Amino acid sequence: MQGTVDTEPLTTERKLPFNPVDRETVQDRVYRRIREMILDGEIEPGQTVTIPGLSAAFQVSAMPVREALRRLMAEQALMVVSGRSVGIPALTRARLTDLRRVRREVEGLAITWAATRIGPTEFRRLEEMVREMQRAAEERDGRRYVPANHDFHFTIYRAADSPTLLSIIESLWLQIGPYFHVLRGSENWQAANSRHRTMMEALGRRDGEAAVAALRRDIDEAAAALELLLG
Repeated sequence: MQGTVDTEPLTTERKLPFNPVDRETVQDRVYRRIREMILDGEIEPGQTVTIPGLSAAFQVSAMPVREALRRLMAEQALMVVSGRSVGIPALTRARLTDLRRVRREVEGLAITWAATRIGPTEFRRLEEMVREMQRAAEERDGRRYVPANHDFHFTIYRAADSPTLLSIIESLWLQIGPYFHVLRGSENWQAANSRHRTMMEALGRRDGEAAVAALRRDIDEAAAALELLLG
């Protein structure tokens, strides 16, 4: 019996040189840096930034800056002020009220989850940030207070161990966080740090209910102080 010949062409996989891909693009890095500037109070309400200015500061082309700004405008963290300038959107009473209501629920859930998960390393970080905020509040130093306040809260929210919930809270803070800087002329920073201590003590006892109560009071008092400044 005559055998058959396999006429299928033989193929071999081409071996490619080892060349790992950077998972984070330039646009992602620029977006993250501008986002940090907003959350840390480096871009304050009333200030504007431009694409050329940011490109020069980051030493990148205009394209990744433009795309990063588009993402932040879609998240309502920035808005076009005039021409090529962007800044923090104006805060209205209606928007402040809406953000307060949502923050009370979403951040309250995060601190409840954190109460059962937070560890010694995170707790030491909270103690450090409370001390830093106290010093900054006494000196009315927003450049130190606002980043420390952000670090304090997000140390708690990360301890909740929910990337989905953390992403929602980050979006809320992009909208409200810049306005914490303008509270330096009020007494809110001192009052807020009292709430921070109460939160920290409640977390140390694993008392989620007391931690939520302190957090919601912190949110309510900040909103009330901001409403007064709106006139």
